[in-house]
Amino acid sequence: MHPLELSGADLRDMLRRTADKLAPFLDSLPQQPVSNTEGGRKLARRLMEPCPETGVPFSRLLAQITDQIVPTSLNTASPGYLAFIPGGGLPHAAVADLITGVTNRFTGIWMPAPGLVQTEIAVLRWMCGWVGYGSEAGGTLTSGGSLATLSAFVAARERGFRRVYTTELVHHCAAKAARIADMPVTIVPMDSEHRMRPDAIGDEPGVVIASAGTTALGNVDPIAELADSCEGRHWFHVDGAYGGCFVLTERGRRALAGIERADSILLDPHKGLFLPYGTGALLVKDRSALREAFRSEASYLPDPVDGDDFWDFTDLGPELSRPTRGLRLWLPLKMHGVGAFRDALDEKLDLAEDAARRVAALPHVRMVAGPDLSLFAFRIEPPGHPDHDGLTRRVLARVNQKQRVFLTGATVGGAFVGRVCVLSFRTHQDRIDALVADLAEAIADPRG
Repeated sequence: MHPLELSGADLRDMLRRTADKLAPFLDSLPQQPVSNTEGGRKLARRLMEPCPETGVPFSRLLAQITDQIVPTSLNTASPGYLAFIPGGGLPHAAVADLITGVTNRFTGIWMPAPGLVQTEIAVLRWMCGWVGYGSEAGGTLTSGGSLATLSAFVAARERGFRRVYTTELVHHCAAKAARIADMPVTIVPMDSEHRMRPDAIGDEPGVVIASAGTTALGNVDPIAELADSCEGRHWFHVDGAYGGCFVLTERGRRALAGIERADSILLDPHKGLFLPYGTGALLVKDRSALREAFRSEASYLPDPVDGDDFWDFTDLGPELSRPTRGLRLWLPLKMHGVGAFRDALDEKLDLAEDAARRVAALPHVRMVAGPDLSLFAFRIEPPGHPDHDGLTRRVLARVNQKQRVFLTGATVGGAFVGRVCVLSFRTHQDRIDALVADLAEAIADPRG
């Protein structure tokens, strides 16, 4: 056989060796360091090497990957990872990716792989139901929020909405998408709680972006009021990349009331559904808006499919060749049911409430934003201290040195804030206890 043509026995051996490495990794996650980027530049320079002319045994490469390349990183799979917006990385999805990668089916169009495409359609219909959309809704799975946002902007632009209205706290991918789509951005003022003011939106038809949980502070814009303001005037888009999946829970539905009135919604299953990075979703109330923006034909492609049941994903977004994304969602949802995900999200809401209450009670802590969902922000401000920004940074650094939890911050209104985001399915009460204890110790002695 040609060396590129693995036999079934060869594949089985590679998978066994890989599983022997990954199984201990999963079992030891609670004890692993939360961050380990020291030596990253040195490692990266070693990897700047010429392409080899001949091969290296898999066993040696596997050891290099699992013992050197992967560990030199932030441990985003750790239960103590409370930084940025966590992505838990369900292993079930990796198994689905293995199946689709080995079988290598084409899913940009329905006809070449109707079963696999239909699993993606099923998942998208489930998500449309979660947010309250009707039968005319649809969407597409993307690489993440950036591509989903760009696709929503293009669809809105093709219907005459050629400006973007948003706040300073919107995710930066919105500005990038607006630049690519050639849509000017108007910054809308916020109220005292860092939420978009519905009365301050301009009159020129455009895309109004409400945040269902901002990345910096976690606050939710007044979605229902913004929907009222947009009615008949603007395309209403909800950025639910971080918080949109909380609509599965009762508290989340209350916090996101009115989301079903949005023309388009961004969800990131690699955040709120704990999947590996690279899984975003764009949902639209009217699926035809995407078809109008992206549909094209070529003589060398199969005849397009039409109707409510079967979709060609190339007609709903900018991609033709694309990974098979549906199975990585379909498999864990079918294995465990949506109830398991709802319970996990409810636990994150509980943990965030407990963490915020206990952090707020620590000496010299000022809460900047409480947890509308599972993210909150705070500052360390002892009376008379000359540099609250610097002190807050030092406290975070001190906490991170202990390697039980990992925190990051953001600058809002010129002030640096510490953030806690609880969104890993592996994060439980013990990590919140560690967070509070390590914060208390760091506040008492931020120098270490």
